[in-house]
Amino acid sequence: MEMATAKSSSIVVVHGSNDNGGRREYPKEGGDDGGGGHHDGVDDVEAGVIRAGEAASSTPATTTTTTRQRLVSLDVFRGITVALMIIVDDVGGIVPAISHSPWDGVTLADFVFPFFLFIVGVSLAFAYKKVPDKMLATKKAMLRAVKLFIVGLILQGGFFHGIHELNYGVDIRKIRLMGVLQRIAMAYLVVALCEIWLRRVSTGGDIGSGSMLIRRYHHQMFVGLVLVVTYLVILYGLHVPDWEYEVTSPDSTVKHFLVKCGVKGDTGPGCNAVGMIDRSVLGIQHLYAHPVYLKTEQCSMDSPRNGPLPSNAPSWCEAPFDPEGLLSSLMAIVTCLVGLQIGHVIVHFKKHDERIKRWSILSLCLLTLGFSLHLFGLHMNKSLYSLSYTCVTTGTAGLFFAAIYLLVDVKGCKRPVFPMEWMGKHALMIFVLVACNIVSVLVQGFYWREPSNNLLKLIGIGG
Repeated sequence: MEMATAKSSSIVVVHGSNDNGGRREYPKEGGDDGGGGHHDGVDDVEAGVIRAGEAASSTPATTTTTTRQRLVSLDVFRGITVALMIIVDDVGGIVPAISHSPWDGVTLADFVFPFFLFIVGVSLAFAYKKVPDKMLATKKAMLRAVKLFIVGLILQGGFFHGIHELNYGVDIRKIRLMGVLQRIAMAYLVVALCEIWLRRVSTGGDIGSGSMLIRRYHHQMFVGLVLVVTYLVILYGLHVPDWEYEVTSPDSTVKHFLVKCGVKGDTGPGCNAVGMIDRSVLGIQHLYAHPVYLKTEQCSMDSPRNGPLPSNAPSWCEAPFDPEGLLSSLMAIVTCLVGLQIGHVIVHFKKHDERIKRWSILSLCLLTLGFSLHLFGLHMNKSLYSLSYTCVTTGTAGLFFAAIYLLVDVKGCKRPVFPMEWMGKHALMIFVLVACNIVSVLVQGFYWREPSNNLLKLIGIGG
């Protein structure tokens, strides 16, 4: 908690804005020192700061001091998302209904990653509210993105072999290049650069209407439109030729497969442009080796669970496919950009009801568009990060955030959600230690006589 001078006691939520003394406060994990200023110890990019002195929703007072605190609703939202991630990862194998959809359609698990991207976007609106030095802010944003990308490579590139193996290391020739943290790093960098460079400089006065907000940030919205159009043109217009791949079985037998395509606009698992671009640019040996479509009826006798291949399984069933690929990352960036605009509403509109109303309208429009596209054949698909999937998950994130904001920051119901708030403040640490099985791997390294006699086996986790 910090003290800062203010002219009144009204409340506004800010991230990394300048106070009256010219001191800048930036989050550590996504915008710290975004303008090259002093770092005041805010925990991460998603941290919210509530500062007295700028809102019209409270009555002015004579006090000259005020307190700063994090935007609790954003921490709670992030914490709930982390908890949801852990639940679907651990329970999804037992309850397939909440695990990732094998291909078209969405399940509970398919909302987790878009929620994280949405939260990053909201946070960046605060982290770069004021950027005195754009070049320095750009340099630091790029450096932060590179660090996050490298962490992703280590955690999800194959270096750690899982909780059932006491070895580690990865063949560089086969390292997985993309992953969750890598995609977040890419989205963060693009959206941070948009916020640093693509906004109109304020000419004085506050933004009082939605049209003024659009005029100020219309270049960012244009970037989002370009990304959507580029994605759709490539997905539905690019010719996908026949392709081949090889799989080495556990007994070292090499199996060769030919996938017959020769089509445009196919959105099935085997012949879509998303996979073709990844195979061409990244190399098939650097893609995720256990794609979710292995749970489809075409590829599993135990669908929607993983199971033995049917005798008539398509040739693409065993092919690597990365759900965090290059082309689909364009739409992931769009999710982050929408979150950025939601954050702008907090920055420029001070009344609670006005914020919630604008969030709700945008979110409902996205939901309506997404479900309409799905009904007309542009199906929701996480692996492809389809346009309908983007709209539905982002719209859901907006409504969910509005509900949490109403409950926590407006109604003041903070004590019951404290565990989620704590998890939200330590989201990256929990992801690294729990979701990536680092804790399990470390604990399993201590055993009695035989590697199989370890604590994980005792509690029913290890093999």
